[in-house]
Amino acid sequence: MRGMGNMQGMMKQMQKMQKKMAEAQEELGTQHFEGVAGGGMVKVTVTGHKEVISVALDESVVDPEDIEMLQDLIVIATNEAMKKAEETSNSTMGQFTKGLNLPGMF
Repeated sequence: MRGMGNMQGMMKQMQKMQKKMAEAQEELGTQHFEGVAGGGMVKVTVTGHKEVISVALDESVVDPEDIEMLQDLIVIATNEAMKKAEETSNSTMGQFTKGLNLPGMF
């Protein structure tokens, strides 16, 4: 029964870590990340949970004759915002998985 005390200690540590991970994920969800394109004419904001929450367009970038350019700028701004969110998520959540090889975890 000597190993049971050690097992209980490990379980407590795991529960503590799970709680901290849940708090960190919740915190990420409240953070906003902005991506810009076209010299700031297109701005996309996403949360740390990678949800697009706003798209802001400068009037001068809206040209009915060139919708394709606007679409490209929105894609670029969205990808930039998502990349920032991903990098922050990896650095924040990575502290919990240091030394563990868990591909695709976050």
